[in-house]
Parts: sequence; structure tokens; C-alpha cells
Amino acid sequence: MGNWHLAQLNIGILAAPLDSPQLKGFVDRLDAVNAIADAAPGFVWRLQDDSGNATDLRGSDENILVNMSVWEDLQSLKDYVYKSAHVAVLQNRADYFVSLDKPHMVLWWVPAGHIPTLEEAEARLEDLRANGPTPDAFTFREPFPPPE
Repeated sequence: MGNWHLAQLNIGILAAPLDSPQLKGFVDRLDAVNAIADAAPGFVWRLQDDSGNATDLRGSDENILVNMSVWEDLQSLKDYVYKSAHVAVLQNRADYFVSLDKPHMVLWWVPAGHIPTLEEAEARLEDLRANGPTPDAFTFREPFPPPE
């Protein structure tokens, strides 16, 4: 698995402006949750600007908040998502983001050392939405192993 890393994109359509009282609980946790990710076993990289902020980096729509990162393996990402302080953000997702009737998160394997672009990630999400889980774009529920 050392030749491959796991990339992930998770998007959310904001339920209110980022500086609104409704999103205060989310915004107040961002730095701490990002610091936990940065220090987590298996963490490789995350999308952020020079100041460490990721909320200024948006996809094709200004109302969409993007979270993109690269991990050494699937288990490292799962441990961060479901066994760290990140869980509190997940539990309150409905307070901060509009519910989507289509996938909002995608996983895919990248060669170790490759940093995916936002355009690449959005294409993977569209692939998942169009074709369901495949080795090119998958989910935690239906993961695929890294290429041989």
C-alpha cells in the first residue's frame, strides 16, 4: 500500500453564511478539528490556503464548502473521521449544511506523493454520482483496495 495514498473530497452546501450565528459552532471547531487531522496517524495533506484556512477555498459554487485531504490508507482516514473530535462536527452536520440527495463525499487512490487538484476531486465526485462506487471513485460503505 506504500505506493498509493487515499484521497478524499467532502463537500457541503452551507445552510447559512459562514459568519452567521447558525454556523458559529462549526466555525469555532474548525481550527481544533483541522489540528487533530494534521496530527493524526496516516495524515498526509489537506487543502488549505497559506494561513491554514480551508474555508476560503471553494469549488465551483461559493455556497459549497470543500474539504479535501490525502491519507496513507483507508483505516487512518476512518479513525480520524469516526474516532476523533471530528465526530462532534459530523453529528451536527444537519445544523450547518443543506441535506443533499446525492453523494457529497468521494474516496479514490492516488500515487504516493500526488496532491490532487480540486478539479480532479470534483470529477471523481461526479463519477461517483454518475456510476456509483467503482475503483475510481468510492465510499466508506463500498471501498476498493488500492491498485496492484
